[in-house]
Amino acid sequence: MSFFDELSKYDVDKFASLVDNVTDADVQRALSKEGAHTIDDFAALISEHARTHYLDVMVQKSIQLTRKRFGRCINMYLPLYLTNLCSNKCAYCGFSVMNKFKRVVLNLQEIEEELQAMNKMGYSNILLVSGENEHKAGMPYFEQVLPVAKKYAQYLQMEVQPLETDEYARLKELGLDSVSVYQETYHPGCYKSVHLGGKKADMRYRMETPDRLGKAGIDKVGMGALLGLYDWKVDLVATAMHVLYMRDHYWKTNLSISFPRLRPAQGGYQPHSPVSDGKLLQIICAWRIFDNELDLTISTRESAKFRDLILPAGITALSAGSSTEPGGYAHKGQNLEQWTVNDDRSVEDVVAAMEKSGFDAVFHNASTTYFKAQ
Repeated sequence: MSFFDELSKYDVDKFASLVDNVTDADVQRALSKEGAHTIDDFAALISEHARTHYLDVMVQKSIQLTRKRFGRCINMYLPLYLTNLCSNKCAYCGFSVMNKFKRVVLNLQEIEEELQAMNKMGYSNILLVSGENEHKAGMPYFEQVLPVAKKYAQYLQMEVQPLETDEYARLKELGLDSVSVYQETYHPGCYKSVHLGGKKADMRYRMETPDRLGKAGIDKVGMGALLGLYDWKVDLVATAMHVLYMRDHYWKTNLSISFPRLRPAQGGYQPHSPVSDGKLLQIICAWRIFDNELDLTISTRESAKFRDLILPAGITALSAGSSTEPGGYAHKGQNLEQWTVNDDRSVEDVVAAMEKSGFDAVFHNASTTYFKAQ
């Protein structure tokens, strides 16, 4: 039985009332626990009551847990967009097949030029990203790309269309370390309303991807919801349930959580349920307290000021100098970006800000390493 089957037993809209009906005792219980946390604990930690009365306590506890587990090292990664070609009709995405613009698929020479430029920026933790098109950017393409990427990447990640278990196993043989696959939303009605066509419209297939990754033995699985598509309370509680499911069924698999907020993109989609800066800070702390082994990732979707603010609160992986257009490092400005970068500082400026706050940027060994606090 997959997580999709598990979640189908619930009316996910009721997750919102689980968060809304939290008491002071619920929050105190969640904050005082030293061992495993429950879904009720997570609901308490993301509640408005917790934000209003306990946010400072949550921030301090999150900082303490992060330093104890990860020290002050932040893994630096950079996305490489392979193509803006996509067969899906997603209402919120700039790459949607519904948007009319020039589509490109980087060839191996162009990919190598991108990787060389990324290495010059200091990066060897590379995240390969693509629009979802199994015909021109599917397994045959990936089997050509990964050997090239491994010449430049010490740690190689992918964020592409969901694949089969044996295909992930094959990519692991070629050097793949980590895969991120975001559910976008766990609400069936909302999922159907924003995924209007293409393979991504199959909610079950997408939701069962972490299962296939676990079975294939991929080192790390990245998960999360796109904040703003639906009620964040519903999607966050469902994501927490998914994390517990993965911990129970694939205990050897490392997990990473991202919390992207909708950013402007071609098509003009507006968030259903916006998440404020203060709420996102609380969410980050809630994840760290809920599961202190999670990698927590923040991208350049967020502003420079906000990223500097939240970095100490629990973040363990960060991008800087990112481009969301194919060819955006060696040949910037020639193709459409997937979404608008918010923190456009140089890598040097981001690292300087990190060092000023007492953190070390790690570029050359991005595998998960744990440290004891000094």
